Amino acid sequence: MSGHSKWSTIKRQKGATDAKRGNLFTKLGNSIAIAVHEGGGGDPDSNFKLRLVIEKARQANMPKENIQRSIDRGLGKGEAAALQSAIFEGFAPGGAAIIVETITDNTTRTGAELRNVFEKNGGHLASPGAVAYMFSRVGEIELAKTAHFDEVFEKAAAAGAEDVEETEDLFLVYTRPEDLHRVAQKLGGQGRMIYRPNKESIVTLPDTTKLENFVSVLHDLDDVQEVYVNV
Repeated sequence: MSGHSKWSTIKRQKGATDAKRGNLFTKLGNSIAIAVHEGGGGDPDSNFKLRLVIEKARQANMPKENIQRSIDRGLGKGEAAALQSAIFEGFAPGGAAIIVETITDNTTRTGAELRNVFEKNGGHLASPGAVAYMFSRVGEIELAKTAHFDEVFEKAAAAGAEDVEETEDLFLVYTRPEDLHRVAQKLGGQGRMIYRPNKESIVTLPDTTKLENFVSVLHDLDDVQEVYVNV
């Protein structure tokens, strides 16, 4: 299993900062609507995907009425029927592989916006499949650092986790997609589905700065939900 990861901390900090600058509630609302539409209904007790997004929305202090309105949209009571999730792949400045998760009502427009950002920052969008094979779809559970790594490792392994990674401020536990709900319940952490690099590449310090700025610009786009980088 893995050890300490500084870049994971950097990516998490950048994502949190960028989310505060962007229209966070709009992005969360779209995520809720899509989770309802694609995940099997508006009841979080039976729709695990929806439950994860609602937990994230509550942590961001999203008002209950906003959450319910987003659920209603997902049930077809608003404009949510036009929304869809879309994945874009590309290469960042310095050559790092990137997967961008979006929710959009117009994939052509979103693709054009992303292409413009990639090209302006020294990267480029790639065709579907050019980058995806470098990542795996896994569950990720965040745990507060209230114990030593070895103790967390043992508990995670016993719960059925695949890997554990330590960042500067928390532990990240990784699971198979189908095990996320069960392991998260056993460990008592917040879970979500992510794209995790199969192998991390090395970037130089100047390229790291460019990459951080690039990811920040991507997060500022209204349609962008998550950005995953293989470094």
